[in-house]
Amino acid sequence: MNFLHEVCSLPTAPFAEGHVVAYVERFVKARRRLRLSHDKWGNLLIELPSKSKRPRWVFAAHMDHPGLIASEMLDARTLRADFRGGVLAEYVEDERVRFFHNGEETTGTITEVITGEDRGYPSEVVVRVSAPIPPGAPGMFDQGEGRVKGGKFYARAIDDLGGVAGALAMIDELHANPPESPVAVLLTRAEEEAFIGAIGAVLTPQLLKKSDRLIAIECSAMQPYAPQGAGTIIRVGDRTSIFNSSLTYHLTQVAADLAKADKSFKYQRALMPGGTCEASVYDAYGYHAGSICVPLGNYHNMDREKQKIGPEYIDVTDWKNMVKLFVELARRGHTYEEGLKPFRRRIEKRFKELKGLL
Repeated sequence: MNFLHEVCSLPTAPFAEGHVVAYVERFVKARRRLRLSHDKWGNLLIELPSKSKRPRWVFAAHMDHPGLIASEMLDARTLRADFRGGVLAEYVEDERVRFFHNGEETTGTITEVITGEDRGYPSEVVVRVSAPIPPGAPGMFDQGEGRVKGGKFYARAIDDLGGVAGALAMIDELHANPPESPVAVLLTRAEEEAFIGAIGAVLTPQLLKKSDRLIAIECSAMQPYAPQGAGTIIRVGDRTSIFNSSLTYHLTQVAADLAKADKSFKYQRALMPGGTCEASVYDAYGYHAGSICVPLGNYHNMDREKQKIGPEYIDVTDWKNMVKLFVELARRGHTYEEGLKPFRRRIEKRFKELKGLL
């Protein structure tokens, strides 16, 4: 839980993920077995090196969240800022925000919203601020740092800092006793602006290998058939695509086995069409990709019941179960067989038993 509290309290915005990067650099430096690499786009790869020649398991999350980036001071108390990420314009005006710069925090209130080509979403905002803010400083809705209440975890940004925290918790646990297969964590930039970091990672693959098994981690908008508290979700697809069938089958089998061995572990399997995630990008470029997520409330800070900005929230147990599944997948990575081979063996065995009745 420490990782969840700490990471989800970090400032971030698309193209302004520096606070998260600095946290990850400190995390890796404190663990002697881990190795950190950067690509030309600023994506990060944390590797737990292995002598095994088996394909690598890569758990991928993005470091950004919808937010603001300071552009210029129009006068001593008025700031123009770019707005990045998918938050409906109707939620934004008059909302309080907080900017982070040089170790300081400055509050403000959005007084004007300028929409872009897609008129439903803001492209720029004007903010009345309590003090001058330098260009490039990230700003976020002023919805507080991470805290737990009634079994739920609330924060100003959980999509996808909750995924980053889960990946770090997994590799921290594996660090003391590495699994047979190589394991890595890919952390990407600017997902909320149409997967810019992930696209860079696949177009100029300095960090990825075509043999990687990629698990995209997400905090996905809650659906009626995939509620909070019912467990972490094996995400079979998103709004755009269906993910790798063979890999998704393996994720499901590992989760089912874990549920038998650990009665506290719960999982779900669902199509989560609230948005498109990076698994679709990896799939489109020929990578072996699946996805695991937790159901998220107030997606992108939009409290649709109150029609105003609110903190995002997840169920604490769902997140803990997600981390359990990550660890189990990493430890059983060497058992994975492509092409639905375990399923084929099972149905062919049944065929041999009953074919005489045809």
